[in-house]
Amino acid sequence: MEQPQIQPRPTSNEVSFGEWFLTIFLTAIPLVGLVLLFVWAFGSTTNPSKANWAKASLAWAAIGIVIYLIIFVVIIGIVGTTSRY
Repeated sequence: MEQPQIQPRPTSNEVSFGEWFLTIFLTAIPLVGLVLLFVWAFGSTTNPSKANWAKASLAWAAIGIVIYLIIFVVIIGIVGTTSRY
């Protein structure tokens, strides 16, 4: 009886530990990280898992900005109505 041969996993689509480490480090740099997220999210040569991560990160950033703006408008509205003489 012959043993079935195990096919090695393709490693071309995997993002290595070092690449993730560098990716997270670069996204922590203000403005540079934002630009890189757009490049990775919508670039044609980016690994699909990295592109999906970048799109999700941009979505979370957009959600955070919207929440921040809502809170800012509410606080400005409260301060504006209470400071009248």
